[in-house]
Amino acid sequence: MNEQQFIEALAAKGIELNDTQIAQFKKYFELLVEWNEKMNLTAITDLEGVYLKHFYDSISTSFYFDFTRVVTVCDVGAGAGFPSIPIKICFPHLHITIVDSLNKRITFLNHLANELNLDHMSFIHARAEEFGQNPSYREKYDVVTARAVARLSVLSELCIPLVKPGGFFVALKAAAGAEELKDAKKAITTLGASLKEEFRFLLPVEESERSLYVFDKVKSTPKKYPRKPGVPNKTPIQ
Repeated sequence: MNEQQFIEALAAKGIELNDTQIAQFKKYFELLVEWNEKMNLTAITDLEGVYLKHFYDSISTSFYFDFTRVVTVCDVGAGAGFPSIPIKICFPHLHITIVDSLNKRITFLNHLANELNLDHMSFIHARAEEFGQNPSYREKYDVVTARAVARLSVLSELCIPLVKPGGFFVALKAAAGAEELKDAKKAITTLGASLKEEFRFLLPVEESERSLYVFDKVKSTPKKYPRKPGVPNKTPIQ
């Protein structure tokens, strides 16, 4: 997917990019490739791959979830900024917080946000388990999202504690999403959420499968969650 195909594909979904936004995506691609030579941000560095598998894939979340009716978004383990920064470029009103456990990624994200002139951006270097127990962040966000971080039974424990009651946890998954959802049902209920909607679709061009799950936060998360760093991964809630 080249730049023009990307612009046209988004327009077909009702997202009309202006010149500033088009320039931001171009600069994002250039910085991603440049910094990737110094640190491992992504295995995908060709223009067509980045525009399809990073930019378009991230924004596809907004085809199924309405970001115009929320303000605060937390992206857990965003790495090089996916999915939240492409979403922010398309929906500039959003206030984005990214938490990542690697400080060098946070350095990249700070530089990226400055270069792209993105406002209302916060980048926090922390383990998600500790971040979720911090009163400054716990149950503070309209939406919490994550892409390719951990299986859903683990991811739920990292993300749901950050969602304010009445807010949403939006999980981006590949083909194995349905299997992961089965394993995560107990965790999702225990943590105070319920499945609102699920969507399955194909990424254009390569036609790889994607799953998107939207969970409602129906009650506060019990104080013991998330547990200490590493524990959710070793012993997911069953």
